Amino acid sequence: MKFPITVCLLPLSALLGQTPAPKAAPAKPAAAKPAAAKPAPAKPSAEAKEAKPPADDPVVLVAGDEQMTRSQFEAFIDGLPEQVREQARGPAKRQLAEQIVELKILAQEARRRKVDQKPSVQAQVALQVERALAQALIQDLLANAVTNEDALKALYEKSKDQHELVKARHILIRFQGSRVPLKPDQKDLTEAEALAKSQELRKRLLAGEDFAAVAKSESDDTGSGSNGGELGQFGRGQMVPEFEAAAFKLKVGELSEPVRTPFGYHLIKVDEHTSRGFEEVKGELEQQVKPEYVKSLIDELKRKTAAVVDEKYFGPAAQRQP
Repeated sequence: MKFPITVCLLPLSALLGQTPAPKAAPAKPAAAKPAAAKPAPAKPSAEAKEAKPPADDPVVLVAGDEQMTRSQFEAFIDGLPEQVREQARGPAKRQLAEQIVELKILAQEARRRKVDQKPSVQAQVALQVERALAQALIQDLLANAVTNEDALKALYEKSKDQHELVKARHILIRFQGSRVPLKPDQKDLTEAEALAKSQELRKRLLAGEDFAAVAKSESDDTGSGSNGGELGQFGRGQMVPEFEAAAFKLKVGELSEPVRTPFGYHLIKVDEHTSRGFEEVKGELEQQVKPEYVKSLIDELKRKTAAVVDEKYFGPAAQRQP
């Protein structure tokens, strides 16, 4: 899989494989002409050889008569989308470098063949420049977006339940078709048998048996069972929906009825309810708000800028969803 840099750098074989061959137009036979000599491979210019970058900023890439220093390569990475920078600086660094070299070699050959002077190519290049500028503007707006503290606090209060945390333990009784594998020599219980067993265990717990001891001896979740059923602390979206709904409704110390999930029947006991404070989630809230803020700036810019799309040529605008 190719590394997703801002300009898609496909290998030559992929370009050839994806470009359909042109259909030959009928033509009269022509007199044979000597084949044009192939252009000689580019050699680094004398200036490129003589120009020596500072010792602390060595040349790390050479493609024909072009060079790229370490600082230039790192500046290029800084301009990539945030989600791919880590890969570009780590395991995909070499792959990225090879793609840049390939791009430059192909671009140099295109200039030698004067492909860059074709009007259709110039139009594509101009559009790519504008695309890069638009992307850079959005990244700049996101990086410099100033969030309103009061708006963040209001959002925090509105979504406060999403920041709740529960510390709980459970006992799992699996049934046929469960995602949990059978233990050696364990009977594969039907769903009715698993429900009956979990109800019997619940009676024992309500009668005073130690939850941790029962979990160690009876739970089919061997990971938490060996630790007394302890699941630790978790938030919204970390457990399957049925389990989450039951756990967040339980009061501290309360024991649930059997809760059915794809894993089996669970007996859940909550040890603690807490909530992450505003300062803990402020950064997450900013990441939610910033794209919306930038979208509003872009919408305002579009409103202020005269723009016409010819409906006779392009057709009517699509209806916006309410």
